[in-house]
Amino acid sequence: MPRPTRCRRIGQLPVYRSFSPDDVEAVESVRMTVDEFEALRLLDGEGLTQEACAAQMNIARTTVTAIYDSARRKVAEALVHGKRLLIAGGCCEFEPVEIRQDIMEKGSIAMRIAVTYENGEIFQHFGHTEQFKVYDVENGKITGEQVIDTNGSGHGALAGFLQAAKVDALICGGIGMGAQMALADVGIKLYAGVQGSADAAAKALAEGTLAYDPDAHCDHHGHDHGHCGHHHGEHAHHCGEHGHHHGEDHHCHGN
Repeated sequence: MPRPTRCRRIGQLPVYRSFSPDDVEAVESVRMTVDEFEALRLLDGEGLTQEACAAQMNIARTTVTAIYDSARRKVAEALVHGKRLLIAGGCCEFEPVEIRQDIMEKGSIAMRIAVTYENGEIFQHFGHTEQFKVYDVENGKITGEQVIDTNGSGHGALAGFLQAAKVDALICGGIGMGAQMALADVGIKLYAGVQGSADAAAKALAEGTLAYDPDAHCDHHGHDHGHCGHHHGEHAHHCGEHGHHHGEDHHCHGN
């Protein structure tokens, strides 16, 4: 049986997720994983040694060498052949985020839902949310709920905050592409473009009947600032059983 991959600790999320040549229309794309980007950032951007980089990313020095070499080959391929460079994915965990409040214990088979929250409603700007309401679900029923403060975390830190809170799924209104990718990087299922009562939305997701919009976003260079664009009506999706995590473990293991 192959040894499980150890997650690579990410100290800073990529702010920009894609790069394309201006003088040609890039057809092909090269995908760099977030951990490859982090190795480039630490070694070339900050001038760390491979030993220091390995310690910061919580991986072996030989692993740093391998992912760094892979990252540089991908940069070269994009530059030499005029391809689009995309940064997404990889087996990653964020730097530990301090949550300055007690959070209810999560059951071993529970799915934990977080909702951007303000005065009982779904707050519509993910990157500016000051509170989440979290719900634990077992067998299609909500078994616990709690409102937690984000402690002023910005959009770049909220994915790490949700990961630290052991969240499996997020319900929100508008959300930037960078934040969407960050949530995907840590295995948090996204249900965007939802409005109205937070409690009603969480209950609908628990029951598999939540209407949501996978195209809802705030498109401002990957940030959640200003006006959000929502697409409703015919674009709404309903989540079924396939959209649930039901206690699945989305985190990487091993050494």
